Amino acid sequence: MRAERAAIAKRSAVAEEEDGRTPTVVRLLVLATFVVILNETIMINAIPRLMESMHVTEQSAQWVSTAFMLTMAAVIPVTGWFLQRVTTRRAYALAMGTFLVGTLVSAVAPTFAVLLAGRIVQAAGTAVMLPLLMTTLMTVVPEQHRGKVMGQVTLAMSVAPALGPTVSGIILQVGSWRLLFVVVLPIAAAVTVFGLRRLENIGERQVSSIDWFSVAVAALGFGGLVYGLSLIGESDRRALGIGIAAGGIAAIAVFAFRQLRLQRSGTPLMDLRTLRYGAFTRSLAVMAIGFLAMMGSMILLPLYLQNVRGLSPLETGLLVMPGGLAMGLLGPTVGRIFDRFGSRRLVVPGSAGVMAGLAGYTQISTTMPYWQILGLHVLLMVSLAATFTPVFTLGMGALPPHLYSHGSSILGTLQQVAAALGTALVVTVMSARATGLVDDGVAPLPAQVSGMKLAFGAAAVLAALMVVLATTLPRRVESAGDDGHGAAADGAADGDVPVKADVSADDRVTV
Repeated sequence: MRAERAAIAKRSAVAEEEDGRTPTVVRLLVLATFVVILNETIMINAIPRLMESMHVTEQSAQWVSTAFMLTMAAVIPVTGWFLQRVTTRRAYALAMGTFLVGTLVSAVAPTFAVLLAGRIVQAAGTAVMLPLLMTTLMTVVPEQHRGKVMGQVTLAMSVAPALGPTVSGIILQVGSWRLLFVVVLPIAAAVTVFGLRRLENIGERQVSSIDWFSVAVAALGFGGLVYGLSLIGESDRRALGIGIAAGGIAAIAVFAFRQLRLQRSGTPLMDLRTLRYGAFTRSLAVMAIGFLAMMGSMILLPLYLQNVRGLSPLETGLLVMPGGLAMGLLGPTVGRIFDRFGSRRLVVPGSAGVMAGLAGYTQISTTMPYWQILGLHVLLMVSLAATFTPVFTLGMGALPPHLYSHGSSILGTLQQVAAALGTALVVTVMSARATGLVDDGVAPLPAQVSGMKLAFGAAAVLAALMVVLATTLPRRVESAGDDGHGAAADGAADGDVPVKADVSADDRVTV
C-alpha cells in the first residue's frame, strides 16, 4: 500500500512538470534547502560581535563557521544510505526538526561551547536537505525539463551561501548576533509545518544494512580534510593543518577501498560506481572548481572592502548583494536555455566569465572604483549561474536512478571540501605574500593588497582549468537505465537536436 501511494505521488509530480509547473514537492524542498543552507555563511560578518560578547579569540570565533562545514562534510556521506531507508516526509521532518533544535540552542546559548554545539546540530540537519532535494528532483522531473527546475536548485545551493553575509550584515545593523538565529527560527518553523502539510512521499524505501566502520572512516576522512584545510590558512597552525589534511586524505583512501569491497555485496555507504560515468565525474570537477572560486571570492572581497577600503559589514553586504541576486534570478532562465540547447553554450562561456572576473580582481588597489568592483562581482556571479545549473543537471542526469542518492551525496560532500579548499588556498596565498613583503620593509596595507592580488590570480589559474574541463563536457546526456547501462547522447556541436549513438561504459556519452 505504501509503495502504491509513493507511485501515485510520483505520477502526480511528473504530471505537474509535464504541465509546465515545477512539482510541489520540489518547490517545498527548494524553499527549505535555501533557508538551511543560508546559515552556512550567515555568521561570517558576526565574528567581531561574537568575540566581544563571548570573550573568545578570533581563531575560536571562526569555529562557528568551520564547525558547520566540518559537520556537513562528515554527515553528508551517510545521506546516500539514509535517504534509501526512509520516506521523503520522514527525511524532511528529521532534517528540519534537527535544524530547528540547533537554531533554538544557538539563539539562547549562554556560552560559546553551547553555541558551537547548536551550530553542529544545525549543520547535521542541513546536511540531509541538499541530497534529499537532488534525489527527489531527479526522480520526479522528466529529463527534458530538468534544466529549468535545476535552475531553482541553484538558488538554494549557490545563492544561499552567497547571500549569507549580506543578510547577516543587514540584521547585525539592527541587533546582536543572536538576532541571526531569532529571525531564522520562525521562518524555518513555518517552512517545516507548511512542508509537512503538503509534502508527499516519492519513491520506495530500500532496506539495507550500514557499515559502521565506513561511517567512522568517512567522518574522520572528510571531516579531517575540511578541518585541516581550515587550519592551513592560519600561519601559526599551518604545519598542523597540513598534517591533519594528510591524515584525512589517508582516511578517505581507506574509505574508498572499503566501499569498493562493499560494492560486491551491494551495501556500500557511498557507491563509488557513480564515478564510472564520465559526464558525472567531469561535472563534479567543474562544480568543485567553480565553488572553490565562489567561496574564495567570498572570503577575499569582505577582507578587501572592510580592511583596505574601510567599509562597514552592512556596506560590504550591500555591495555584493546585486551579484548574489543576479545569480539567483538567472537560475531558472539558465535552466530553460540548457533544456533547449544543452550544456556547452552555457558552461564554456560561463567558465570563461569566471576566469575573467577573477583575473579582473588581480588589478584591485586602494583606489579602484566601487563600480568596477561591483561589475566584476556581478560578472563572476552571473558566470557561476551559467555554469552551476548545467553541470548539476548534466552530472546527475548521467546516473541511473538507483544511484541518484549516492550521486547527490558525493556532490554535497565535494562541495564542502571545495569550500574549505577555496578558503585555505586564498588565505594561505594572501598571508604568505603579505608576510613576505612586510618582512622586506613594505607597509602593511600595500602588502595586504599585493597578497590579495596574488590570491585572486591563483584562483584565476584554477578557473582556466575549469574552462578546459568545460570543453570536454557533452552537450547533454540521456538518463541511464536502472541497470546502469542506459544510453546517453550528445548533440552535434552546432545543432539543437541531440544525436544518439552507442557509447562506451566509461563516459556514457558521445562527444
